[in-house]
Order: sequence, then structure tokens, then C-alpha cells
Amino acid sequence: MNTMYRPQWGAQTIDRAAIDVALRGYMLRVYNLMGSGLAVSGIVAIAAFQLGWAQAFVGSGLGLVVMLAPIGILLAMSFGINRMSSATVNGLYWLFVATMGLSLSTIFLVYTGSSIARVFFITAATFGAMSLYGYTTKRDLSKFGSFLMMGLIGIILASVVNIFLGSTVLQFAVSVIGVLVFVGLTAYDTQRIKSEFYEGDAADIQSKQAVMAAVSLYLNFINLFQLLLSLLGNRE
Repeated sequence: MNTMYRPQWGAQTIDRAAIDVALRGYMLRVYNLMGSGLAVSGIVAIAAFQLGWAQAFVGSGLGLVVMLAPIGILLAMSFGINRMSSATVNGLYWLFVATMGLSLSTIFLVYTGSSIARVFFITAATFGAMSLYGYTTKRDLSKFGSFLMMGLIGIILASVVNIFLGSTVLQFAVSVIGVLVFVGLTAYDTQRIKSEFYEGDAADIQSKQAVMAAVSLYLNFINLFQLLLSLLGNRE
């Protein structure tokens, strides 16, 4: 009885360990994609500012194109991912983060470089802590998903309304609530990405899933950064 039991237990242990290794490798891939995407966006944003392109984007049709381009690419990725190859999805991801860098270049016209750097590191620390919590916690965060999405929709609607109102009080409230929402989304999305991983998926499917997971975390980081910048940044 014992000789039959031990090999079976050992096989299960090895299988579990193999799954854990595969999961860690997958999550590392997601974080590397996200981190590399942030680096590309930052380089493009700084270059666009140094070349004077950021000034040309302000109040122009070109600026509108630059602002809408990432949204168009993201929609193409979301709706066409099942038909696209992993190489195409990866290519669109790098195009997405590059165009995001162009749209972010205008922040250098509004805030000082030192405050942008300071807020970036604050964002990185906050994001890292919440993503680590989402990865390690045993608490089920899925029940907060609908609440966070409602908060996100509310922020978007309030921001659109404030374009016409121009209220500093409303903008402050949106920024504070937005920070809380994206802090929560960081933990929620990290746990969701972890739970959706299946080691039996084909390499092509895992590659595309990793890209879309990186997009989710990238957007959480960028939105959190912009909201914190509006609260803590020093204006030029």
C-alpha cells in the first residue's frame, strides 16, 4: 500500500511544481512586456518633446490623431485577437505603446521634469505593491470587479462632463477617486491574469494572452501615473 502511494504522491508534487514554474514564467513574461512597453513609451515621449512634436500636438488635428491612435490599435487587438497571429499581436502592442508615448509627450509642457520623475517612482512603488498583493493574496478579488468597473465608468463620464464645466473641484474628486479605482484594478487584474493562466494552452495562445495581460497592467499603470501627476505634479 505504501509503495503504491508514494510514487503517486510524488508525481502529483512534481506536476504541481511544474505548473507553478510555468505560471511564474508566464507572469514574468507579462511583467517584462509591460515594463518594456513603459520604457518604449517613455523614450518616445521624451524624444517627441525634445524634437518639438509635443508643441505641434496641442490644439491641432494631428494631436487628435495621436490621441485616438492608441484607442484604435487597442480596439483592433481586442476584436481581432482570435484571427491574428501572435507575431501580429506583438507588433500591434509595440505600435500601441509607441503611440501612447507620443500622446504622453504633452505632459512635459504642463509639468516639470523633476515632478514627472518623482510621480513616476511613486506610481511604480504603488503599482508594484498592489500587483504583488494581487498575486499573493488568497482573498478572492473577483467580487470587486463589477464595483471597480462601475467606478471606472463613473470616472470617464465625470471627466467628459468636466471638459465643459472646467471645475477644479470636480477634477480633484475625479483624480482622487480614480487613484483608488486604479489601485484596486491593479490588484484585481493581477489576480485575474494569474487565475486565467492554463499551462496546457498552445504557445501561440499563451503569447497572445500574455500581450493582452500586459496591456491591462500597462493601462492601469499609465492611468494611475496620470492621475497622481494631476494631484502631485508641479506645473511649469
